[in-house]
Amino acid sequence: MTTPADGLPASATENGSAVIRVLSYNIRSMRDDNAALARVIRACAPDLVLIQEAPRFFRWRKAAARLAAATDLVILSGGDTAAGPMLLCSLRATVERTEDILLPLTPGLHRRGFATAVVRIGGARIGVLSAHLSLQEAERYEQAGALLDRLATMGVDHAIAGGDLNERPGGRSFARLAGTLKDCWEVAPWGGEPTYAPHDPRQRIDAIFATPGIEVLGCGVPLGLADPADLRAATDHLPVLAALRVPTG
Repeated sequence: MTTPADGLPASATENGSAVIRVLSYNIRSMRDDNAALARVIRACAPDLVLIQEAPRFFRWRKAAARLAAATDLVILSGGDTAAGPMLLCSLRATVERTEDILLPLTPGLHRRGFATAVVRIGGARIGVLSAHLSLQEAERYEQAGALLDRLATMGVDHAIAGGDLNERPGGRSFARLAGTLKDCWEVAPWGGEPTYAPHDPRQRIDAIFATPGIEVLGCGVPLGLADPADLRAATDHLPVLAALRVPTG
């Protein structure tokens, strides 16, 4: 396994496991500097990208396709059909199935959903879920429970979930997820911690979680990889990058 100068392991296929790089990123509907956004994603060299606030409205598929092309990735699922979350992957991934999930609508609040997929990378079979939880505390807590329920019914031994939680660690919804899944930053902190907002980050409201059988090799904001100017210009959140070792077989 190669470890680049930034200290985060590179993608690799090992005997009995696969090392994968997973990026979670709120891209604010691509309303900012899209060239900077593409450079940030490419600098992270991800196998999987868990997007929040993907383009949803007029010609949203074309916008998503432009982002995928600019980052040498492939669209897995999501976008408007998942109310914002979207999944991208590298050609290293073989897709088994995808499903976009719309969550119950609370009157007066935004519709929320999950983009999900089951993929195989280097012999590892992995469930993947991107989420953007509600701004409203009670609804957010229910959505955190729905996220755990969805992972439990995906029929996989190993799964990864990530997204914009709209809540800091210690909040009820964050704690609900961390009580069942590994909070990857907490297990193996790397890079930066706060994800919001890019010009003066003070809050960690974006996170990547993994099921217990996955080994976390490092997780955090990729400050040493991406150009700081690009991180500020790309969108209103900082991304979270994790290197994970997933058992095969």
